[in-house]
Amino acid sequence: MSTAAVLANPAKMIAKGAPRIIHSDKELEAYTDALFKLTALENPTYDEEEAIELLTLLVVRYETENYPIPKASPVSVVRHLIEHGNLTQRDLIPQFGSESAVSMFLSGQRGLTVEQIRKLCARFKLSADVFIPRTLAAGVGGD
Repeated sequence: MSTAAVLANPAKMIAKGAPRIIHSDKELEAYTDALFKLTALENPTYDEEEAIELLTLLVVRYETENYPIPKASPVSVVRHLIEHGNLTQRDLIPQFGSESAVSMFLSGQRGLTVEQIRKLCARFKLSADVFIPRTLAAGVGGD
């Protein structure tokens, strides 16, 4: 069946129960349950893989709009990485240059340099924007 034939009457598809935009937490729960069942399949069919992708898009859209994750400060991010990586300040000397530089950053006395950001990104496989303060990032590319 061609794509044009399938999409000839999208309203009819939705009326027959096709996935639709999520509007409530109750709908989110139902879609998430369906998604978990589909992703638990060992050898999903092509149609099941398509359903997984579509449900994922709908769930992510709803969660992004209704439960945005606030941007953390660079200090909070580094503290989190230290805590959850079972690291010490000394473990970050290669990225900061000295233990005192790590301490000064964590205490808020000093920001990160471009080189420190580059090294932190490489070590933790994270995007540079997680290490750039929100106020600075908001001003980039401004008027």
